[in-house]
Amino acid sequence: MSWQATVVTLFPEMFPGPLGQSLAGRALENGVWSCRTEDLREHGLGRHRAVDDTPFGGGAGMVIRPDVADAALAATQADATIPCVYLTPRGRPLTQADVRRYAAGPGVMLLCGRFEGVDERFLQARGVEQVSIGDYVLSGGETAALVLLDACVRLLPGVMGSEQSGVEESFSDGLLEYPHYTRPAVWDGHEVPEVLLSGNHAAIAQWRQAKAEETTRERRPDLWSAWLARKNENRTAAVGGAAQADLRGLRRIPT
Repeated sequence: MSWQATVVTLFPEMFPGPLGQSLAGRALENGVWSCRTEDLREHGLGRHRAVDDTPFGGGAGMVIRPDVADAALAATQADATIPCVYLTPRGRPLTQADVRRYAAGPGVMLLCGRFEGVDERFLQARGVEQVSIGDYVLSGGETAALVLLDACVRLLPGVMGSEQSGVEESFSDGLLEYPHYTRPAVWDGHEVPEVLLSGNHAAIAQWRQAKAEETTRERRPDLWSAWLARKNENRTAAVGGAAQADLRGLRRIPT
């Protein structure tokens, strides 16, 4: 059974968009994943199929009505085990761990907001996850939905040509990825680091690890702190495990 992406949006024509090309597009054609849209406007109210209304308490902008959002959600008839995700700058940051979780399941349902967002009562009542792709504001959730889907689809079995590519890239182990170089060996007076031409795989791996750590420390101190904390936890656990093994060995020594 293919991985199922369901998108509730006012602009269904935006999907699959760029995901109909390249690796994701081939996977879509081959049935590795599917992309279905639910037009929010079809569940609008009145002659003009209104999907929004003015916010209680005043303020600029409009808010998507909870009854309209709920009708669209029900119309998808999506599997209850599929997480429903609302793309919003108010959400928690999307991480690679989230992406792996979504990709490992049967699929994901994405709710694309517009205007000032969606009525909070609907989000709370239906247990919708609220996720942000960054600290900036877009015109709507469609672009963010494409980002999330791209991140998920590339992790599906058989989509990427090399499984190792997914293992070594940024965030897979909590660090940013090391820099890459290709031919020519000298370009515009700039040379490729000598170690990468040495053929010494152990030295290359060591250089790449050092560069990943250096880049993460300089550019993402939040990731660096988290990585150090996990490293220390693993070291403590390893020491504790070794100590327990030593104690078990001592108990077996005959007297």
